[in-house]
Amino acid sequence: MNQALIGYLFETKAIRVCPKDQPFWYTSGKIGPYYCNTHFLYGSEEKANAFLAQIDELKEDKLSCSKEFHRISKENYLSDAIYRGTIDALTNYVKEHFDIKEIAYVSGGERRDWFFSFLVAEFLGKPHITLFKDISAVLYENGESKPVENLNGARVLHVADLITTASSYERAWVPAIKSIGGNMLWSLVVVDRLQGGAEILKNLSVESHALVALNDQVFVKANQQGYIDGAQLKLVLDYMNDAEGSMKAFLKGHPEFLTDALNKGGKSAERAELLLQSNFYGVKDFFQAP
Repeated sequence: MNQALIGYLFETKAIRVCPKDQPFWYTSGKIGPYYCNTHFLYGSEEKANAFLAQIDELKEDKLSCSKEFHRISKENYLSDAIYRGTIDALTNYVKEHFDIKEIAYVSGGERRDWFFSFLVAEFLGKPHITLFKDISAVLYENGESKPVENLNGARVLHVADLITTASSYERAWVPAIKSIGGNMLWSLVVVDRLQGGAEILKNLSVESHALVALNDQVFVKANQQGYIDGAQLKLVLDYMNDAEGSMKAFLKGHPEFLTDALNKGGKSAERAELLLQSNFYGVKDFFQAP
């Protein structure tokens, strides 16, 4: 377990744990005790969001954006200790666990993978394949970009921020590399959410690697280091042991949580309505909407 990286994740709020009585609303309409925004390892939430805004503006020009992403991330690497430590950890992991000569290219996908993939490619001395959501690709090497013609079976390492269910790999990244004649053999992420992504990658013939597996020990260590308190730790451990059951028990014991969300309006109300409509946690059996 990478102790320094766990510290970075909690210091930057890349992993954020809710107060004991206020679980987070997820986009799905479900609730849970923590978020994981690995790209905050860029140094902070504010810096990460600023880079995302730059990415959104620059990515429209596919042949010029890679150079800018590389330049911006390199400037931040030189000035931000947490980001530098993260990139160095990724690079050192590859050097320790791979035969670098076997890797012909490093790829990274739109958008958050790009926070990490360009500098790992640079420090490994490999060309970078910039992948877009529409399954197009650009080859970036020695400061210049060009369309990819045919990789002729070359082996590719994909570097990403995190993996959950590997849906982006299945939908876009693996097909994109195949479409240009490449062979994605490995994936390296900062965080594996342990939600089945590694198994999906195995089915895609991609070997899965991660600096941090987001298991209970990560949160135990965070508690020991003072990043979260005992009540927060219990909520997370209960959730990791039984996500559905723990959140159902929470809602039964805190009916005001749903009522407050419905009355609040905005995204909270929208997600509470979705929870009710979808009958997550069997909520209709024990909650009556006001």
